[in-house]
Amino acid sequence: MDLSAAFETVSVGEPVTFQNLTVFPLFAQRGAETAYLTLDAALATGGLSVTEVSHGGSVPDLLVTNRLDRPVLLLDGEEVIGAKQNRVFNLSILVAARSKTVVPVSCVEAGRWSQVSPLLAASQRTQHSTGRAERLLQVSESLAALQSRRSDQGRVWQEIARKSAQMAVDSPTGAMADIYERFSAPVDRFVAAIAPVESQSGAVFAMNSTISGVELFDSPSTLKALLPKLVRSYALDAIEAAPAPGEETHAEAPDTGAATAFLQEVSAAAVQSFPAAGLGEDLRLNGAAVAGACLAVDGKLVHLCAFRVGAPGAAGPEKPGMVRAALRRRFAERFWR
Repeated sequence: MDLSAAFETVSVGEPVTFQNLTVFPLFAQRGAETAYLTLDAALATGGLSVTEVSHGGSVPDLLVTNRLDRPVLLLDGEEVIGAKQNRVFNLSILVAARSKTVVPVSCVEAGRWSQVSPLLAASQRTQHSTGRAERLLQVSESLAALQSRRSDQGRVWQEIARKSAQMAVDSPTGAMADIYERFSAPVDRFVAAIAPVESQSGAVFAMNSTISGVELFDSPSTLKALLPKLVRSYALDAIEAAPAPGEETHAEAPDTGAATAFLQEVSAAAVQSFPAAGLGEDLRLNGAAVAGACLAVDGKLVHLCAFRVGAPGAAGPEKPGMVRAALRRRFAERFWR
């Protein structure tokens, strides 16, 4: 897939700002209506189930059974709750119709490994955006080093613990969900203020004065269904990054020019292609200060996410580089010893 060509039809609309979060709507040339369902829509039919892979379970894997005649889109960072522990999907996956697929996940509840339900349910959130950015880098490194889609689970837990401490949330099981629950009222105010507009198929997000990331879908209907989950992920980080009461700030929100420049950076990023975990191909993006991933099927973009990394105020501790032997050993020791 030619990523730069996909961006040629993308335009940036007028931003909406709520508190310290600014969201620029993105518009793209519309194609045919999507043939897939989102996770929530598929679960509502009763024709899709998400379970542990076995009675004993496996922390980095879940089993998705699709009994429907349509594919189902699982969103990078989308949270499912229940079973032995809460998880998030490690990348966007299009699960084939009438299939069983083992999907790579990360645990976002370090202190529980006990079954509370046979099925996992969809929550109304994704992993917070800075956590998504870090995990995306980890999965990209894992793909390059070992052709696997693992995160560094220890670092995922450390980031949740850091955020819990920073936001003064006490979670008995170290659950990301408890942070969201603690801040549910202010987060929901962000969601109410930032609604999708007609024909919108993506969004660029900025916190304070820094562009943070972008989400782009193949359809306005998909964006409309998933935007609330994504806004929650950025809102939680915006709340943490907000100036303290009484603290002066002269930071101005970025303008449409800054959003357009960020899209140009993403479009110009180097791309590596890997077979997708479900249908299509998994594209990994590596730029000077951006990192991202794109699910493409039949040469067409289904979902792209990218984040600002490796710069002051950026999400994630580092940008991806050449894979080192030490990195290969680290993943091998963690997952295949």
